Amino acid sequence: MKLNFWIVFFFLLLGQNICVHVVYGQEPHLSFQQEMGMKMIASKSQQAAEMLEEVGGIISPSGQENERAEKVAQLMKAVGISEVQVDDMPNALGIIPGKSDSCLVFISTLDDLETVAIHQKNINSLPYIDGDRVIGPGTNTSSITVAMLLAAEALIESGIKPKYTLVFAAVAQEETGLKGMHAVFEAYKSKAVGFVDILGDGRRISYGALGIHWYKAYAKGPGGHSLGGGLPNVNQALAKAIDRIFKLNYKEDRTVINIAMIESGKVFNHKPESGWFSLDLRSLNNQTLAEMEQKVLTILEEVGEETNIELRLEPIQITPGGQLEGALESPLVQKSMAISRHLGFEPNMSNAGSSNMNIAIAGGVSAIGLGGDRGGQRGYPDEWASIPNMIAAAKHVFLLASEDW
Repeated sequence: MKLNFWIVFFFLLLGQNICVHVVYGQEPHLSFQQEMGMKMIASKSQQAAEMLEEVGGIISPSGQENERAEKVAQLMKAVGISEVQVDDMPNALGIIPGKSDSCLVFISTLDDLETVAIHQKNINSLPYIDGDRVIGPGTNTSSITVAMLLAAEALIESGIKPKYTLVFAAVAQEETGLKGMHAVFEAYKSKAVGFVDILGDGRRISYGALGIHWYKAYAKGPGGHSLGGGLPNVNQALAKAIDRIFKLNYKEDRTVINIAMIESGKVFNHKPESGWFSLDLRSLNNQTLAEMEQKVLTILEEVGEETNIELRLEPIQITPGGQLEGALESPLVQKSMAISRHLGFEPNMSNAGSSNMNIAIAGGVSAIGLGGDRGGQRGYPDEWASIPNMIAAAKHVFLLASEDW
């Protein structure tokens, strides 16, 4: 009688998708359904590689992601994700309903670097599978979208009912201002328990955001032939401004001021009418970024008055940063750390992430970036993605989505 009771109780546990949990930060104990889901993912290396051949082979520079977004939406429907749509960005989005309306949002990136699109056009052939790699421009970034799709498929096939409603979003225009992520954040920020930016398998986990502000400083003044030479000259103004900006002294952790590009004249015997230089400001502290920007504006104003050259500062891309109090001890971060250890990694933790996750953290919502090696040669003609690493990333997403935390 006692033996029969325990047999019935064991099968009841299996049917209810019950997971035995341990203290946050320690490795999770998996339920029967989770073990099945992990085996499903491990068995789908060939499917994952073939999917990546398709998705990665679509030319998708930032701002031109429509075809890839439609393909990803098609694959979302094929694996059983519901409420699939392609929005105006275009982001590809889908949902797995959970036990509550609160959402856990998983993010992958749709767009590639412009150089990747150039290589794809020059090669004019699809990626191909070679051993444990998928080789070809467009494979590296798209491998994380395939990992996300594999995780979703395993959740559905294993019959797991997640605690949270799961949102899967492959976002556009990551390379040009995180515009797709902005749209997703606005749509789900009020009911999201967290955002997970899938960048790899979780060997690295970011839980804070480094603010990165890019500008161009423009100079305008009278031009003319060298014989008319002399001052005012835009190059004098550019040089003075650059020298003073580099003398700004910041000792804070991860605070950076860099000028990488300078452009003005085209020929030896002409005084240019215009010029510009780039400005890259970075810091973990948003107040520091605001202070640096104000100091740069003051420098441009002073130099303009001294040289009789018009100077102005134009923002090019603003990636917000931020640090959430207690982020490292939060359930999302601790659970992800535990999963990384379960997968055999000791995760490298960082409070200076720079990716789609920045938008959520700047908005006050918990977010992490799952980092790790996806492959190699990104942005080169021989770019490749690692199939084992793609499978590991899928496992991390699957466990994070299926755990009750």
